[in-house]
Amino acid sequence: PIAKDLFKAADIPKRLIPAAIALGSFTFTMTALPGTPAIQNAIPIPYYNTNVFAAPILGIIGGTIMFICGWLWLQSRARKANAAGEGYGQHDDEDIGGVGAVKKENDTLSTHHTSFTIAMIPLILVIGLNAILTYAVFPSMDFSSLQTQFPDLNIAGSLGLWSIIISLVLACVVLIVLRIGHWNNLQKTINRGTYDSMLPIFNTASEVGYGAVIASLAGFLIIRDSILNLTPGNPLISEAVAMTTLAGITGSSSGGLSIALSTLGEDYLRMAVAAGIDPELMHRVAVMAAGGLDTLPHSGAVITLLAICGLTHKQSYLNVAMVTIVIPLVAVVAVITLGTMFGSF
Repeated sequence: PIAKDLFKAADIPKRLIPAAIALGSFTFTMTALPGTPAIQNAIPIPYYNTNVFAAPILGIIGGTIMFICGWLWLQSRARKANAAGEGYGQHDDEDIGGVGAVKKENDTLSTHHTSFTIAMIPLILVIGLNAILTYAVFPSMDFSSLQTQFPDLNIAGSLGLWSIIISLVLACVVLIVLRIGHWNNLQKTINRGTYDSMLPIFNTASEVGYGAVIASLAGFLIIRDSILNLTPGNPLISEAVAMTTLAGITGSSSGGLSIALSTLGEDYLRMAVAAGIDPELMHRVAVMAAGGLDTLPHSGAVITLLAICGLTHKQSYLNVAMVTIVIPLVAVVAVITLGTMFGSF
C-alpha cells in the first residue's frame, strides 16, 4: 500500500514496485549488512563459530554494491518508462492480494500515532544490543561451569545465536512497554507474532533435516567431492557455487544455506583453516552467495511478492531478477576477490 501511493504520486510504472521491494528486502539488508538479524545471517554461526557481524567491512562493501547498482538500475528503468510516456497505469485489482489483510491486522492497534523516534527504538536496539552482547558482555563471561554441565554444548558456536535471541526478545519487550496503554488487544498481537514465527522456524528445521537425509545417501559422496574439489586452492569460490546453486534448486536462500552447511559446513571450515582463510569471510560469502539464485521464477518469495502486488512474472520479473540475482552475484564476486587479496576485514 505504501509503494502504491508513492509510485502513483511519482507516476512511476507499478510494474517496478516488486523490484523496488525486493531490492530493499531480498538483497543487502538480508545477506550483506553486518548485524542484520535475518535468518540467513544466523544460519552459518554454529558451523563457523562466528556471529552476525562477520567480515563487517566486506559486508558493507558488498551491500553498497547491491544498493547503489540496484538503485541505478531501477532509476534507469523509470527514466526509460517516463521517456516512453508510460506512467503508473490503470490497475483495477489493487485491493486484491493482501492490502485488505494489512488493514485488518492494523486494527489490533489503537488509532494513536507513534512517533518516528519511538518506532525506531526497537530496531536500533536489535543491532545495538547484539553488538554489546557480542563484543563486550559475552567475551567477559566465564562459561566453564556451563561447559562442565553440558559438555556437548558448542558454546563458541552458540554465542552468536544467543545474542540475536536476547536482542530480539528485549526489543519486543521494549516495544510493548513503549506502547502500553495504546494496544487495543495486546494478547492478540503477541499471539499473532508468535504464530507467524512458527513458519520460518519449522521451515529451517525441516530443511536441515532434509539436508541430513541427503547427506546419508551414497550418491551424495560423489556430489560432495565434485563441489569441494571445484577450486581446491580457494574454497571461497567452491562455497559460493554450492550455496547459490542449492538456493536456486530450493528456491530459498535459507533453504540452500541450511542444506549446504548441514552437509558441507565441516568440510568448508576444515578447508578454510587449511588455506588460512578466516571463518568470518566464509560466513559472509556463504550468506551473500545464498542470496543470488534464490529468487529464480519458482521462488516462493517471488511468487508471493508478485501476488501481493497484483502483477505477473511477465510484467515484473526481469527487473526483480536484475536487482536480486545479477547484481548480488556481482557483489559476491567483488567480496571474494577482495577477501582473497586482503583477507577478512
